[in-house]
Amino acid sequence: MSKVRVLVGTRKGAFVLTSDGKREQWDVSGPHFAGWEMYHVKGSPADPNRLYASQSSSWSGQVIQRSNDGGQTWEPVGNKFVYDGIPGTHQWYDGTPHPWEFKRVWHLEPSLHDPDTIYAGVEDAGMFRSTDGGQNEVGHCVHRIAMHRSRPGVLFMQKHWDVMRTDDAGELWTDISGNLPTDFGFVIDVHAHEPERVYVVPIKSDAEHFPMEGKLRVYRSRTGGNEWEPLTKGLPQSNCYVNVLREAMAVDSLDSCGVYFGTTGGQVYASSDAGDNWAPIVRDLPAVLSVEVQTLA
Repeated sequence: MSKVRVLVGTRKGAFVLTSDGKREQWDVSGPHFAGWEMYHVKGSPADPNRLYASQSSSWSGQVIQRSNDGGQTWEPVGNKFVYDGIPGTHQWYDGTPHPWEFKRVWHLEPSLHDPDTIYAGVEDAGMFRSTDGGQNEVGHCVHRIAMHRSRPGVLFMQKHWDVMRTDDAGELWTDISGNLPTDFGFVIDVHAHEPERVYVVPIKSDAEHFPMEGKLRVYRSRTGGNEWEPLTKGLPQSNCYVNVLREAMAVDSLDSCGVYFGTTGGQVYASSDAGDNWAPIVRDLPAVLSVEVQTLA
């Protein structure tokens, strides 16, 4: 039977959750790097036991950690992030020039084919690449971009405001927010087997980072956007004021596609039936920053 491994980054460490293909009982390992902010933890599609983690703290700076055994042991790898050439300045939110400054790694994306090649999206906005397993890296805001592997030219994007879609690899974007109660949010993802089935979690506003009316709802579109339905079964529908951050949603690739998301309240919710029903697979973690899923043979 297939197995599922859920990688969870939180404000106070990383956790590894494992289950069989039924996804009913979960084992929890962690916290790894207790007390550290773990912005993103992700596995290599080319080698499921090769994991990378972005570890950060305000006093110790940024560290990239690597595991070769599915998260049982870890080692720090190269952490020198230097912008190529003379960085210069970029336009700040108020329109003034601002110098490029490396702060942290928000997103890690291992290569589909080579476990030693990994890309890192960083703040201030830049893309870095390593081809030696992380030893060296060279190189109005988008919150999250998602795509289905069968259609690399079709991208879905959750912006600071607006849910967007492109069918030509980014040349032209259209607003697909449709009947969502608000088009502000952080996460977006696509069903593993149905490329027109898309998931988002609307958040009230950029000033009020919690669900509308205190009701935690995932919205699903079966048509690639514009028409959305709320998914609420098993999710709190009153007095819920958590946030769901930009890296905190993922899907597995089992026949009945599983959908997962984490909250700043420390819960990780899972649906083993593509969003129809939800249940917390772990509670009381530190605030969740990222959720990634590996489907293991």
